[in-house]
Formats: sequence, C-alpha cells, structure tokens
Amino acid sequence: MVQPLTYFKESASQTAGPYVHIGCTPNFSGITGVYDTDLGSGPMVNDQTRGERITIRGFIYDGANTPLKDAMIEIWQADADGYYNSPSETRGKADPNFFGWARQPGDMATGEFAFETIKPGSVPFRDGRPMAPHVTFWVVARGINLGLNTRMYFSDEEEANAADPILSRIEHRVRVPTLIGKRDGNTVTFNIYLQGENETIFFDI
Repeated sequence: MVQPLTYFKESASQTAGPYVHIGCTPNFSGITGVYDTDLGSGPMVNDQTRGERITIRGFIYDGANTPLKDAMIEIWQADADGYYNSPSETRGKADPNFFGWARQPGDMATGEFAFETIKPGSVPFRDGRPMAPHVTFWVVARGINLGLNTRMYFSDEEEANAADPILSRIEHRVRVPTLIGKRDGNTVTFNIYLQGENETIFFDI
C-alpha cells in the first residue's frame, strides 16, 4: 500500500528574528574572534576601480512610516562596463578591482544605510535588450518572512529607464518612482517602503 509522502512538506516560514545580525554580521554584533571581518563588509571599490564613484544612502520604512533599525541590506550590481564579478559571467571580463556585492546592517540608532560604490553600466535583459543601469537590493529584518528583492534605478537615466524591459512592464505607472534613486551630485538617495502609500515594488525571484 502506497503511503503519502507527508514528510516532504515544506517547512513553515519564519521571520529573520532578532538573531540575523549575530549570524550574518557577528563583528557588528560584538561577537569577535570568529571571523576577521563580516562577510560583505569590506570596500566594494579601491583606488583602481573603474567608474564613477557614488554613495547610495537611504532608510527602510515600515507601514507606519518609521525607519527600521534592525534591517540588514545587501546590494549587488554590475561594474562600470556592465559585467558582473561572478563565475557565471561569460560576456566579458569584470573589473578585478570592483567587488560588486556588499552587505550592511542599518545604523542601529537611525536606521540609515550607506554604500560606497560606483554607478553600474547597462546589462542585457534575457532577450538581449539593454537594461537601464541599476542596483539590486535584498532586505531582511525582524518581521519579514522572506527576504525582499527590489531594484534601484537612477534619476539621471530617464531615457534608459523609459526603455528598460523591466520598468516598462509595470502596469501601475504611478509606482515606477518607488524604484528610482534620486541623484544629487555623487549621492543617490533610495528609501525603501515596506508598506503604505509609497510601498516599494518588490520582485518575486
């Protein structure tokens, strides 16, 4: 007699909880001696990195429009020529002086995050069309069951944004601005809203 394989049922999701920083950023949490540095906390650029230096700053807001103070943010992006620092990159050679990925907890007092990086180049969509320059974000915090994925595009790339294969598929056009980082000089401000009127678009990937 065949019995149902109930033991293969998917485990229930749980929030990141209050221990996400201990596991992912132990030095930041005051747990030293395990790793020299926290993974992803090193600089993304050095003095030989190609491209335009920028700083991405922002906050993660909850549904009450209050900054989260326990969020952890990861970003990944292409280099200035549009290549990823990844073994799966087959289109060309990525800049060896650009790391392309970083992880950072928000400031525990204010909730602000900041990444020192470069403006990425354009990368192709799966059908070959060029995508506008963008940075991918992943956000986790207490109360979030699954990490949230989104993108930040640049306010100074209006023409490229208008032709972007992802942005052009968004049905509710009034929500497109939630994916646009506001550039002022070398600083790009990108605030992420988890809920509410200004809720950021998140991607199911």
